[in-house]
Amino acid sequence: MDIFSDTIFRDLEKLDFSINESKVYLILLKLGPNMAGRVSKEANLDRTSVYNALKSLLQKGIVSYAIEANRKVFKAENPDKILDFYKEKEELSKSITLKLKQFYNKKNEKSNIALYQNFKGLKTVFQDILNSSKKDDEYLVIGSEGQFTEKMPYYSPLFRKLKEKKKIKTRMLIRKGIVKEKSKFTEYKEIPSDVKSPATINVYDGKVAIFIWNEKPEAILIKNKDISESFKSYFNFMWKNAKS
Repeated sequence: MDIFSDTIFRDLEKLDFSINESKVYLILLKLGPNMAGRVSKEANLDRTSVYNALKSLLQKGIVSYAIEANRKVFKAENPDKILDFYKEKEELSKSITLKLKQFYNKKNEKSNIALYQNFKGLKTVFQDILNSSKKDDEYLVIGSEGQFTEKMPYYSPLFRKLKEKKKIKTRMLIRKGIVKEKSKFTEYKEIPSDVKSPATINVYDGKVAIFIWNEKPEAILIKNKDISESFKSYFNFMWKNAKS
């Protein structure tokens, strides 16, 4: 595998690495311990850019240095350090969230309809599905066309894995011919193949999430138990008449 492939750069970018940070870290991984001058030459970056990238990587704990002959020699740490860095951020986020909840105004919860845009927005809704659902809760999906897998290839496997781990029971109504994901806790039924829609409806925990898989994807999250129950009744009617 090419350590400088576009895929690795894109993946590091998703972890909030800048282009320069990615270059410097990957070069140190490839070359081993080296001085900033050599890194600058290999990365085709000026010294200032290299030192700025190194400073950030040092703060993240994924690069270190030693003094040899009065010169700093930089070294890429084991990639597992990236996991350690984000685990620390996760713990910090939990701590901050607990503190912020003390100031959270319950009036903010009055609005029961929210619009989320782009893939980060959609991820927020999928995360709410995981956070809101408990073991043996039922999660209903109408109209899955495989867009989740196609459009969010990095996140969709993680979502399914976490859903399995929480043992969330899922029932899905899909068009005939759509590929079914193998899952111990997911049951499928088919609806006619001519019933096609760019939207996927998800019903869970007194909420309805409508995912619209356009070029610029959107999600509408409705927090209303009455509406949720209406969609659940509609789902059960379709489920009763659908084919296994």
